[in-house]
Amino acid sequence: MREFVVEADGGSRGNPGPAGYGAVVRDAVTGEILAETAEYLGVATNNVAEYRGLLAGLRAARELDPSAAVRVRMDSKLVVEQMSGRWKVKHPAMKPLAAEAARVFPPGRVTYEWIPRESNKHADRLANEAMDAGGRGERWRPSEPAEDAGPSDTAGPSDTADRSEAVRTDVRAARTVAAPGWGPPDMGAPATFVLLRHGETPLTPQKRFSGSGGSDPSLSDAGREQAERAAAALARRGTIEAIVTSPLARTRQTAAIVAARLGLEVTVEDGLRETDFGAWEGLTFAEVRERWPDDLNAWLASPDAEPTGGGESFAATGARIAATRDRLVARYAGRTVLLVSHVTPIKTFVRLALGAPPEALFRMELSAASLSAVAYYRDGGASVRLFNDTSHLR
Repeated sequence: MREFVVEADGGSRGNPGPAGYGAVVRDAVTGEILAETAEYLGVATNNVAEYRGLLAGLRAARELDPSAAVRVRMDSKLVVEQMSGRWKVKHPAMKPLAAEAARVFPPGRVTYEWIPRESNKHADRLANEAMDAGGRGERWRPSEPAEDAGPSDTAGPSDTADRSEAVRTDVRAARTVAAPGWGPPDMGAPATFVLLRHGETPLTPQKRFSGSGGSDPSLSDAGREQAERAAAALARRGTIEAIVTSPLARTRQTAAIVAARLGLEVTVEDGLRETDFGAWEGLTFAEVRERWPDDLNAWLASPDAEPTGGGESFAATGARIAATRDRLVARYAGRTVLLVSHVTPIKTFVRLALGAPPEALFRMELSAASLSAVAYYRDGGASVRLFNDTSHLR
């Protein structure tokens, strides 16, 4: 099993005040820098910034290898003790961040170690670079790798030439909690995702599990009519600048109908696909309960449980959607984009924006061809602007 070392740090100039985080991912054997990430957060506390750095570092490691083991090294005693389970997480702003960090990798694959501040200089430098960039109204960008001694417990640092060849990524942290209070007036236009669920398929009225591992059904006649109505409503609004769709047939067909009305091209994004429901694909809830009652109960009780037959857990879907969201926010900063997707991904976008727990997925109703919207601001805040609007279908 591959092993990474994640070093993370966060800071706030005022506590609360202008804040940022930095994180670096290294190969645990060679000390080679594999990824760096940093971001300005707007107004936040030191502790929130530390947690955001941890979360960003873990997500960067997961992007490199989701099957790896990870050693986290931080100079925040609070974060290390809380994530190790020795201290309780009490602050309401940190609870969802800690819970999200605990779900990036399966339990037991991440260990935590406290290190003195002088041993965490790389992550600290990245956090300060991000805060400096934010103060200038800019977004942090990776610079050329600097000389640094690497983690003290690895086999030894790679030399500067080797590190200059390392893969360097700019992975944005999860946006689970918006910064408190009103944002500054110079944040600029947000990236706004208008989330359109595909129209009906023959399976939709029967309420059958229909994910990414099933028969990939096409739109029904009713579904095509719903897509046409959604397209007309979006044309009247006139705000959509780009269209991105899941690769499944029902979403591509829905996106094509809207694109023809709006005169836009369609980009396919695999990360927007529906959850894989394994052996439950094509079955009703009652049929699954009859065949696999224990598996269904476990699935309802834990976001880490997978549907029978090797389906995708809600935790895995959440990690996938968070990574997809971050890529799209970076790609479409300041623009309004239509994302054509499915029930679970759209609910997950909303859940993450609200900082709600995974069980919130069971408490949302999302109709076929409904519209929802979430805006993402430069300071890391997210705002849910619309949910399950079906007025265009009436």
